[in-house]
Amino acid sequence: MAATTAERMRAWTGPAILAYGFRPFFFGAAVWAALAMALWVPMLTGQLSLPSAFDPVSWHAHEFLYGYLGAVVAGFLLTAVPNWTGRLPIVGWPLGALAVLWLAGRVAVAVSGGLSPLVVAVIDLAFPVVFALILLREIVAGRNWRNLIVLGLLAVFALSNVLFHWEAAQGGYAAQGHGLRLGLGAGVMMIAVVGGRVVPSFTRNWLVRRGPGRLPVPPMQRFDKLALLALLAALLAWVADPVHAATGGMLLLAGGMHVGRLARWSGERTLAEPLVTVLHVAYAFLPLGALALGAEILMPGGLGMAGAQHLWMAGAIGLMTLAVMTRATLGHTGRALSAGGGTVAIYGAIMLAALSRVAAGVWPEHAAWLHGLSGLAWIAAFGGFAVVYGRLLLRLPAAKRV
Repeated sequence: MAATTAERMRAWTGPAILAYGFRPFFFGAAVWAALAMALWVPMLTGQLSLPSAFDPVSWHAHEFLYGYLGAVVAGFLLTAVPNWTGRLPIVGWPLGALAVLWLAGRVAVAVSGGLSPLVVAVIDLAFPVVFALILLREIVAGRNWRNLIVLGLLAVFALSNVLFHWEAAQGGYAAQGHGLRLGLGAGVMMIAVVGGRVVPSFTRNWLVRRGPGRLPVPPMQRFDKLALLALLAALLAWVADPVHAATGGMLLLAGGMHVGRLARWSGERTLAEPLVTVLHVAYAFLPLGALALGAEILMPGGLGMAGAQHLWMAGAIGLMTLAVMTRATLGHTGRALSAGGGTVAIYGAIMLAALSRVAAGVWPEHAAWLHGLSGLAWIAAFGGFAVVYGRLLLRLPAAKRV
């Protein structure tokens, strides 16, 4: 019986993509993000329609948030939890079965027009429910109580998907419903909690090797906890009432505190290595989104609600997940932790996608071509990841193949 993570992976002799949790879910997430956007651009112009019961905007929002982000979170946690708990990773056909559950959800939502809402919801929710139960088992067996907060956020994320399906089944515009806001809020909190650990830690590790100078403040100090509480309160208010003045004020406060939090992590010293710098840039979209939404609530007419919201969706979530996927893939396939030209181009493309989408809210008279530019840049970013990193995800290192 394999006794270590390395032995468990070496014992697997099947397809390389099933050798570790990040492989199928990072590759699947990138391919789906590019494909879903390639479908969405002609849907936006009325040139294509899917046999989905969701309206086009709700399908787009659902598949980015619950389809794409759900896969990235699974890939990250299936890779990180064995390190957190000391337990063996899930590999092989059980991992493949989990990936098939995720894929079944994407198909069910896309063709939901011919299925009952209950059947669609059951198929789509099977993956997050099974995944959450697996994580619960690992955390409890490993007595890793510190990371129950991550499981809690995942449970809220799954619950928000239930609410999204219910709102869509009632004939509502789910893309602007409570489910979407709750799911996006859970995603933002995941970045704040997990990103708040890894960004200063990875930055410190890299800067220590560079020589003397200012280092990041260690994570989860008192100020960090206050900033997280302020963000949680603001997000709950936003989910409950996204246009109330008090919500706007709370978002501005939380955004300001997270600007201060980010400033404590010495990001200005990382410019020589884009693989580290991108973590700081991605995290910066979190307070930018909070500040933009708060300002839009209190003084409407700037970016527009949708534009401000995309600072979180395309900016914080899009860039942070790409940053995590590139770094984790390099690290777990034995490559140097350094961004090459292709990786830098991927980062640039996703930032162009996010900023173009936000600009469409500022200049609505140019929205058509800005939406198109944003979509093409998004496809380039995730299609680029699938091409550049696919060879690492779909093949095992030479030592493993011997």
